Amino acid sequence: MTFKHLLIILFLALVWIPLKAQISLDKDLTEIDYSAPRTYTIGGITISGVQFLDNNILIMLSELKVADQIQIPGEKITKAIQKLWDQGLFDNIRITASKIDGDLIFLNIDLVERPRLSKFSFTGIKKSEADDLKDKIKMVAGDVVTDNMIIRTRNIIQKHYTSKGYLNATVDIKQIKDTITSNSISLIIAIDKNRRVRIEKINFYGNKMVSAKALGGAMKKTKEMGAIKPFTALDKTIWLTIKSLIRFNFKDLPENVLANFNDNLKFRIFKSSKFIEDDYAEDKLNLIKKFNEEGFRDAILLKDSVFLTGPNKISIDLKLVEGHKYYFRNVTWIGNTKYTAAELNSVLRIRKGDVYNQEILTTNLEYNPNSLDVKSLYLDDGYLYFTILPVEVRVENDSIDLELRIREGKQAVINKVIFKGNTRTNDHVALREITTRPGQLFSRTDIIRSTQKLAQLKYFDAQKIEPVPIPNPNDGTVNIEYKVEETSSDQLELSGGWGNNRIIGTLGVSFNNFSARNMFKKDAWRPIPSGDGQKVSLRLQSYGAGYISYSASFTEPWLRGKPTSLSVSYFHSLYTNSQAKSSPTFGSFRTDGFTLMLGKRLQWPDDFFSLAQSVSMEIYRLQNYASIFPFGNGFGTYNNLAYTVSLSRSSIDAPIFTTSGSDISISLKLTPPYSAFGKKDYSLLTDGEKFRWIEYHEWSFNAAFYKQLQGKMVFMFRTKSSFLGLYNRDIGITPFNRYFLGGDGLSGYNNLDGRKIIGFRGYQNESMTPDFYKKTNVGGTIYNKNTFELRYPVSLNPSATIYMLAFLEAGNAWKNFKTYNPFDIKRSAGVGVRVFLPMFGVLGLDWGYGFDDIPGSPSANKGQFHFSMNQSID
Repeated sequence: MTFKHLLIILFLALVWIPLKAQISLDKDLTEIDYSAPRTYTIGGITISGVQFLDNNILIMLSELKVADQIQIPGEKITKAIQKLWDQGLFDNIRITASKIDGDLIFLNIDLVERPRLSKFSFTGIKKSEADDLKDKIKMVAGDVVTDNMIIRTRNIIQKHYTSKGYLNATVDIKQIKDTITSNSISLIIAIDKNRRVRIEKINFYGNKMVSAKALGGAMKKTKEMGAIKPFTALDKTIWLTIKSLIRFNFKDLPENVLANFNDNLKFRIFKSSKFIEDDYAEDKLNLIKKFNEEGFRDAILLKDSVFLTGPNKISIDLKLVEGHKYYFRNVTWIGNTKYTAAELNSVLRIRKGDVYNQEILTTNLEYNPNSLDVKSLYLDDGYLYFTILPVEVRVENDSIDLELRIREGKQAVINKVIFKGNTRTNDHVALREITTRPGQLFSRTDIIRSTQKLAQLKYFDAQKIEPVPIPNPNDGTVNIEYKVEETSSDQLELSGGWGNNRIIGTLGVSFNNFSARNMFKKDAWRPIPSGDGQKVSLRLQSYGAGYISYSASFTEPWLRGKPTSLSVSYFHSLYTNSQAKSSPTFGSFRTDGFTLMLGKRLQWPDDFFSLAQSVSMEIYRLQNYASIFPFGNGFGTYNNLAYTVSLSRSSIDAPIFTTSGSDISISLKLTPPYSAFGKKDYSLLTDGEKFRWIEYHEWSFNAAFYKQLQGKMVFMFRTKSSFLGLYNRDIGITPFNRYFLGGDGLSGYNNLDGRKIIGFRGYQNESMTPDFYKKTNVGGTIYNKNTFELRYPVSLNPSATIYMLAFLEAGNAWKNFKTYNPFDIKRSAGVGVRVFLPMFGVLGLDWGYGFDDIPGSPSANKGQFHFSMNQSID
């Protein structure tokens, strides 16, 4: 045998043995000479040994075909075995010749299938953790159990717990043969998380000018045990404001509590000290970024090490090189023709002698969310193709000369505005909201503003609105494509409140994207005609035969294609004492009201402003009804004709979970001064005669401010106040339209006599209303309410937006201006959760603790749970 033949035999052995597969012959077929390969034609192919797989697919995978010529032994057999082996489905593969007839050979592929998964379970962890892991590992019964599956599952679980700080977590996967199902096994995944690994100490070496405290603060997510993060200047301002308001509203708190607030002015909340590799890698970059911000542009991280310092404790050593501190010296502009160097310098806001800060340079050149930057200056004027390149042209000692090279390009004109993803909402509804119009110059600010307006419609998922500029350099135009994802905006209200010592049920529905023009088109009812942005609301409220209230409203947000809204609404309520109408003791209070409102979006001072004007008519009919109004005996009709004007400004970024912006409104509602038109001596008239035509003026102010703190936390401050005034002292303040403060705001009767129900957590419904415990309780004429909230999102999914909150509230209601005392306030604090479901709106559950007693009602404060719907508490 030659050396060449030995090499061939050795090669075949090395290739075939690891495959655990072979080609062999039945015992009576002996004419194949393996020392002299021979060419055959495949006469047939069969599969044996499989139970769950399709034979035809397996033959196809082997790439062996009937009528193909094949050399035995040869490359095609080896390749067929390898192809089947690559599927990971088999423990053993054999290819045998079941028959040879001259040049025809009949092959059989004999397979041993790997076991299937019958079930799997976890030990050592809670059920909620097991449910999370099931979603991650994505194993289902019937999967083939392979080595790769076991390794992948173990890696996924270990990575999951490593990301939570359990660096020493162990995963043991046991395979147990299933005695019920053939060729199946079950897996028991035993997990031992062990204790979290904490960072005991972070040591910095080599830093001279930048303190270790500053470097520790720059590491956002990698913190020592017990480390607390310093305040930013803005955080201090917010916290000082909160502290001063707490001092004002909670002035009788113990001094040690206020002292703790003082201590906390220097710090924020405790940060987690768990070690996560990805966060650590990001924080190492943040260290260098911190040096760069301080002018040390040559700073490097020379070496870092992570080492054990005890059971479940590690420390980190970071060896740094600061380098020299640099300063800006000369800044020159090249290529600018649109703006002068002085104009560009005023936007850049970098002066000679300033510390060299790459972050500030990049921010003020490219994108500054809080102020104007150079790129926005050009992009807002159509220069879509604008580029700017900062070049360090000279570095001398500690000074750097910058050359800012500009290529302005041509101004781009918007050619088309395209919407994609709006499956229900018609194009014209979305197009009328945006400020990017065909024929206008491209503007980045207009795109940002248009995105905000689209989010406020509530028709699209605010998190997934994506504007995409598509430039066409050939003709200097650009198409703007807005990618949106529809979300349900219609709402169903099913609620229960407590009023008049009874449970009041409410059923309401709002179609917020209605289409009136398609009402008579059969195909448009899916289930209702929609897509034109109109709003239809229907509401029914009752506790049985003694009380019923219903209302209906329609709103057209764009009247005749202009940014002017038209709203028409009607409501009816009837309260009786449940006596028969024929009874002489029958009593009732009936209210009918109609409102017509026009609203207009303003362009000055900016397009966040809007003006609304409305005329309303409410008619109150009292029959033997003196439980609230002393003049209710007998029968009387009282008329409330009023004009309301409201100026508002809303710049919030999203309507459900708002993170920035403000929402401010001031309104005046007034009736004609009827007493000034005649010569009646109102001091001689009865109350029933005085209020036949109700006169008053009502001033209201509402404001809410939102600020996103570090991370996802959002701070919200809201203030609300209203004052009900009079024209004629002989008449006095109207007993209608009063304020009832306290509770969840769901107590009903809003349409009974024009009253306003204002929620206030930590107190029973309406308990903060003047003379709550007396029968003469007719509501307040002044109220103030201040709310502070910290909000944290749990889920921003549009199908179920969830956020947690903690709150402080302070306020009160007063009977009249003589008793008004802004220092006489009720206070509460607590926690809550809000869940937005598209079909039901915002559902809330709060627990509040009222600190101040209510005279005559000892159970009206302390701990109280509140359920709310659609911000009824706000």
